[in-house]
Amino acid sequence: MPHVVVVGGGAGGLELASRLGRRAGRRERIRVTLVDASLTHLWKPLLHEVAAGTLDSGADALDYLAQARQHGFTYQLGRMVGLDRGRRRVRLAAITDEAGRALVPARELDYDWLVLAVGSVSNDFGTPGVAEHCVFLDDAAAAERFQQMLMRALLGAQLQETPLAPEQLSVAIVGGGATGVELAAELRSAARKAAGYGLDRIDPERDLTLTVIEAAERILPALSPGLSAKTHARLEELGVRVLTGRPVTEVTDRGMHVEGGEFVPAELRVWSAGIRAPAWLQELEGLATTRSGQLVVDECLRTADPRVFALGDCAAQTPPGADRPLPPRAQTASQQAEYLARHLPALIAGRTPPPFVYRDYGSLISLTERHAVGRLMGSVFGNWMIEGLLARAAYASLYRKHLAVVHGLPRMLLISTLQWLARRTRPRLKLH
Repeated sequence: MPHVVVVGGGAGGLELASRLGRRAGRRERIRVTLVDASLTHLWKPLLHEVAAGTLDSGADALDYLAQARQHGFTYQLGRMVGLDRGRRRVRLAAITDEAGRALVPARELDYDWLVLAVGSVSNDFGTPGVAEHCVFLDDAAAAERFQQMLMRALLGAQLQETPLAPEQLSVAIVGGGATGVELAAELRSAARKAAGYGLDRIDPERDLTLTVIEAAERILPALSPGLSAKTHARLEELGVRVLTGRPVTEVTDRGMHVEGGEFVPAELRVWSAGIRAPAWLQELEGLATTRSGQLVVDECLRTADPRVFALGDCAAQTPPGADRPLPPRAQTASQQAEYLARHLPALIAGRTPPPFVYRDYGSLISLTERHAVGRLMGSVFGNWMIEGLLARAAYASLYRKHLAVVHGLPRMLLISTLQWLARRTRPRLKLH
């Protein structure tokens, strides 16, 4: 039985393993194994809510072991560090606990067909001080770490008798893409909720200062100018200072030096200015990569090795006639996962499937739980800009769609109902 190994349990990898497991794994046509370095999955577009404390990752995370059992694939805890294409083996590093004790030993995993869906990590572009003094929201663990830093800062300010220092309760977010913009808006909402839980000595509007710093001439530079302008205006309404056309030149433990000589004081510093593929992908012999480390793939998502595929942020696929690869977005990874789930069995059988075709369905930016802005595209919507509650409902539906792919429609409806009920019994802000 052909063995398909999917490395990376993000949105694309998990959706692919779940679809393949349901379609082919249960019928014993294909054996599917998912490898990830974490025990749980959280949809990456939700990380800004985890960082702000408005979403509890412990309550909303998906357990890979349970998912594998329910959907016809197997799961292995591991972190890929190398590949032996000649012997068709994936090299996995040892997984250790906080004390350095080995939980899972280093090992190799055989495959017949390999799909790399390892996502991306933040790119600091070599800016001095970034690695030492910034938080990168690459995964749930980093988002939880920032949430703990935020709560300590709020509690410390609540009990402090002296006036706040210039950098105290100041947050500087480098990068005006979706992550940076959504985090800034969510932090304002979190500060308002914190005041309602007894942190009443903190003025959520005056004391928590928020700054988004973007090197390009406008925030959301990859999206339309109209959507960018609406988002910029909404951020300013929320009291977020937006600096555009101002690259950061250095980061210290007290703030950011910005081109032009300005210093932005910040107790909490987040870097979300760019992404790159994991560095070890460039060390895979014989597989071409881009300058940002992404694996170059063809119209069927194959690398230079026809038995090795890549999807999502770690893959660079340039459509015919285009001058740049597809955007590293959740909808790209999801569409690619759907394509491979449908056509990988045919490829395994030696048949040539139709090429992958990406469809842009628009963009939605969350600006707190009751407001979003976005543009919907497609045969139904045409090209339609929306905002407010309607846009927020559309944004929430993207997560429901991900849950439906991962769990199936009936289970998605049940999970969504239970989550809705749970959020009305839990505090509206994570306080620990």
